[in-house]
Amino acid sequence: MDISEPSIGIIGGSGLYQLEGLSDPTQIEAQTPFGPPSDTIFGGRLGGRQVYFLPRHGRGHRIMPHELNHRANIYALRQLNVRWIICVTAVGSLQEQYKPRDIVLPDQYYDRTSAGGAQHSFFGKGIVAHVSMADPISKNLRTILAETAAELGFPAHSGGTYVNMDGPAFSTRAESLTYQRAGFDIIGMTNLGEAKLAREAEIALATLGMITDYDCWKVDEEPVTAQTVIGHLMANVETAKQVLVNAISKIPTEPNWPEHASLDSALVTDKSLWPESTREALKAILMRFL
Repeated sequence: MDISEPSIGIIGGSGLYQLEGLSDPTQIEAQTPFGPPSDTIFGGRLGGRQVYFLPRHGRGHRIMPHELNHRANIYALRQLNVRWIICVTAVGSLQEQYKPRDIVLPDQYYDRTSAGGAQHSFFGKGIVAHVSMADPISKNLRTILAETAAELGFPAHSGGTYVNMDGPAFSTRAESLTYQRAGFDIIGMTNLGEAKLAREAEIALATLGMITDYDCWKVDEEPVTAQTVIGHLMANVETAKQVLVNAISKIPTEPNWPEHASLDSALVTDKSLWPESTREALKAILMRFL
C-alpha cells in the first residue's frame, strides 16, 4: 500500500464511509504499539484525495466512550500518513441558540475526564513532550468546514467550548446547569482525547459537533435519553456526509499548517537520550526527527 500521499482521516459513526463519489475502496486491519483501533479502517478516494474512515465506537456501536483506545485510533491513522482529521461527533447543546440538528465547530475544550494524562498522550517511557493546547483546533480546517456548511445552507456555528465528560451516563441536572451557566457551548464524551493526540501526532484536527439534544439543563425540554439522541443522530449523519463530500477537495495537499510542526517546540528530552524501544514505538510520529 502506498502511503506516501498526505491523507485525510475521518472519525465518526460507521455510516460515514458510505459517501457518494467514494472510489477504490480498501479495508485495513491496523495494528499499533498501543493495541488495535476501534475497528477496521476503511479507505478510498474522494475529491481527488485519499481518505480513511475510522468508526469511533466500532461498527454497531460496541465500544463505550470510556473504553475507547484513542491512542490506537490516532496512531493507526498517522501510520497511514493522515495529516488532517475531521471528527464527526454527537454533542449536547448547553446554550439556547444551538438547536438539535445544528452544527457547532468548537475551538476550545474543557476537560472533565478522569482518564489521566497517560491515556491522552503518546509520550513517556523515556521521551518527554509537552505540546501546546492553547488553540487545540486547527483554525484553517475549522474555517473550511464552517464555510462548506454555510454554502450548503446548514445551520453552523463556528467556535465554542466543548466540555468533555466521562460518561457513559449523561450529566446530572446540577452538572449540566453548571456548565451552561459557565458559558460553555456543547458537551460530549469523546473528542478531547482525539484532539490532544492529534496535536502530538502533528495532525491538523477539527470537529463537526452535531447537536442531538439540550442535555438536561433546559428544564422545559424532556431530559436527554438515548432514544432522543439516536433520532437526531440519524438526520445529522446525512448532514455530515454532505459537508464532508464538499469539504474534502478544499483541504490542501501539502501538510504545512502550524499543527504539522507542533513537536518542534514540544520535545524536551534530547534525542541522544531517547530509548531505542520508545523511539521505535513512536516512529510514525517521530520520523522526521530520526
